[in-house]
Order: sequence, then C-alpha cells, then structure tokens
Amino acid sequence: MSNNWEDLVNFDKQHIWHPYTSLNHPTPVFPVKSASGVRLTLEDGRELIDGMSSWWAAIHGYNHPTLNAAIENQLKSMSHVMFGGLTHKPAVDLAKKLIDISHDDLQHVFFADSGSVAVEVAIKMALQYWSSLGQPQKQRLLTIKNGYHGDTFGAMAVCDPDNGMHHLFSNVLAQHLFAKSPDCRDQTTYDQAAIDDFEHLLKDNIGTIAAVIIEPLVQGAGGMRFYSAAYLKKVRELCDEHDVLLILDEIATGFGRTGTLFAYEQAQIAPDILCVGKALTGGYVSLAATLCSSKVADGIGGGQHPTLMHGPTFMANPLACAVANASLEVLLASPWQTSVQRIEKQLQSELAPCSQLSAVKEVRVKGAIGVIELHQPVDIHWIQPRFVELGVWVRPFSTLIYVMPPYIMTTADLSKLTSAMHQVACDIDTINDQPKAGGK
Repeated sequence: MSNNWEDLVNFDKQHIWHPYTSLNHPTPVFPVKSASGVRLTLEDGRELIDGMSSWWAAIHGYNHPTLNAAIENQLKSMSHVMFGGLTHKPAVDLAKKLIDISHDDLQHVFFADSGSVAVEVAIKMALQYWSSLGQPQKQRLLTIKNGYHGDTFGAMAVCDPDNGMHHLFSNVLAQHLFAKSPDCRDQTTYDQAAIDDFEHLLKDNIGTIAAVIIEPLVQGAGGMRFYSAAYLKKVRELCDEHDVLLILDEIATGFGRTGTLFAYEQAQIAPDILCVGKALTGGYVSLAATLCSSKVADGIGGGQHPTLMHGPTFMANPLACAVANASLEVLLASPWQTSVQRIEKQLQSELAPCSQLSAVKEVRVKGAIGVIELHQPVDIHWIQPRFVELGVWVRPFSTLIYVMPPYIMTTADLSKLTSAMHQVACDIDTINDQPKAGGK
C-alpha cells in the first residue's frame, strides 16, 4: 500500500465513524480501490470475493454495465429534482414496476431515502390511519423479539429491546409490545405454543395496537433467525380477526433473497404495508419504498387527517429511481430463482460439515443466506483480517458468521467463500481448545 493510502487509513481511524464501531477502539478497515462482478480489489492489489453483497444490496454484483448505463443516461437529463409539486418518468416507472411485481392489494407507493426511513413511514401510515378513523388511542405496535428494523428512533423502538443494538436508548423510545420470537422452521406447520404469546398480547392490548410489524420468514440483523411460513400466515389471520394492520419489513428479504420475489409469497398472504430497500437499486444508490393497500391510503386520505406528514428532500431521486428500474429489469429477465436455488443447495452442502465443530451451535440456510451460529461472540478484530487473508469479504457480528452472496456468484467462487467460512470456524475451534494462560 502506498504511503498516501496509509495516511488516508490513519486519518480514517482517527476521525471517521464506521457502522457500529468505537473511535477509541476502531475495528480494522481495508481500503477498496475498485469493485467488479463479485470481487473487491483493495489498494494493495488483493482481491476479495464478496460474500455480503454490500450488506445484501448488490445482488447483481458490482460495476454492472446495464446499471452503469442507467446512471449515465439519467445524468444527461437531471440528477435530482424535488418531488414536492413535481414528478418524473423514473419515479412513475418505478412505482408501476413495484405495484406490478408485488401483491395486487398494494397499490400505492411512498419513496424514501433508506430502509430505516421506509419503516418510519410505515409506522406513520399505521398511526395516521387510525387517527384519521377517529381512533387516536391506537398508537402501539406489536412485534416479535430478535427483530431489527433500522437505526432511526421509530425503527429502533420496534427492534429487539433486550439483546438488540439499541438497548441503550430504551428509556427514550416509544414503548411497544414484544412477543416471544417463533422457534418453528417447518414451512407447513407450527407449534401453537410458538404463537401463544403473540396471540395473547394482541388480544389483551387490542384497544391500543395500531399494527403488527414483522420481518417475514427471516429475522435479519437481529440474529439471522428463520421461521415458518405457517407462522406468518397465522399472524396475518390474527391481524384480520382483530382488525389490526400488518406491516412487513422486506428490506432484507425482498427481491429474491429467500427464493421467492418477496418472502411473504411463501405464506400466500399480503401485507397492508410493505417496506422494501437494499437490493432495490442493486446496491448502487440508497433508495427504499413503502407500499400500502388502498384500504390504508383511503383510510388516511378520507379521514380527519388526510395528509401523510413525511417528505424527504431526496424523495424519488431520479438517479436512484433510474438505476432501480434497471436493476428490477435485470433481475426479472434473469434466471434468478434458479440461481438462488443453486446457491441454497451449495450452501447447505458445503456448510454442513461446520455443524460438527464444537465452537458451532448451528448451521442454517434459507435461499441465498448461509449462517454459522457460534456459541460465543466473534472477535471482530481477529476474524475480519483472517477472512481477508483467506481472500474473501465476510462481515460477522455477534455469534454469527453468515453470507448473502450476489446471485451471479459462480459455483467455484461460492466454494472459496464456504471454504473460508469452514476454515475460520476450525480456527475458532482450535483457539478454544488451547489451554488458557495460567491453566494446567
């Protein structure tokens, strides 16, 4: 690495916060020079196979010619224009696409800056819906533990209150209801005990609950936990029975990651409100969207408070909408389902041996998501450089070593990725077996 880059890295370490890090004890950072396909090229020339899709967004890989062209072509006309009082073709086209590919009930689109903001908008929609109908007391949300919905305050308030990333702010967050998280993975059945707590909380607090918010089938950053489609279907039935809105957060699972275009399809249900983001633009530009049914839109628009009070400065940014349109076209024109199925089978086969290691609690796979759960939290200061040494980019957290690779990843590259995961798990086993200092 050149001295210039050493200076930049040193400046970064002293002055720049990275996600979920401390400036007093910064985690290692690796300067990236370029990215193409499924590879990141570091400034020192090393290439890393990316197993994270840049936090699950770059489903087509990097430097995709069609997505590049969409950005370049849009730049020739306008990069941004305010969405207040104006509209433009990229936004209208994207709204049409989202309505076409989602459930028929979802007919209205609100464009947001990021996934967290999409969740904020969804919560506002739910609260304002009931307020417009003359029931302002319905201000609480019901969710399940081990969930994650974002880092802004409204989203933090529905993240896991005990073991999540936001417990430090619990005293200032809105107080919502948290049911036991489901422990049922068989897609066709669920144990009634798995949903008893949820059902009791719903029935006991029905007068104040505006909506249920949940990540369908896969709980992402809250623990990479999977649960059955049957459980999700029962949640929908209970919401219908008690006239409660259902918000589905598909920011992580949307656009094919679990094997269907949206995870809710596997439960054969529809939400009242849907949040999407991350892979929406193929990882190019930050953009998210909150879709809702006509029931919700008409309830707000025809009630006492008809104006939805939210409007980001960069709402429906033309560059972001243009590349999102291109990304959806690339996805839908590709054999993405076959690719995800191939990745799923390979992850299942090649990660299975890790379950025999004493350091490993469980191995689980769903769609293009592979997870090794350890008994003890990882040491990010050791494990991150170790993965780089092995030529892959994997970003573990807590007790989890996981991957969500781009759909274009080849069998050979995925094997390199899973081999590195197995090697690191073996390394942890070896470290754990070594006698501790001062021991016999």
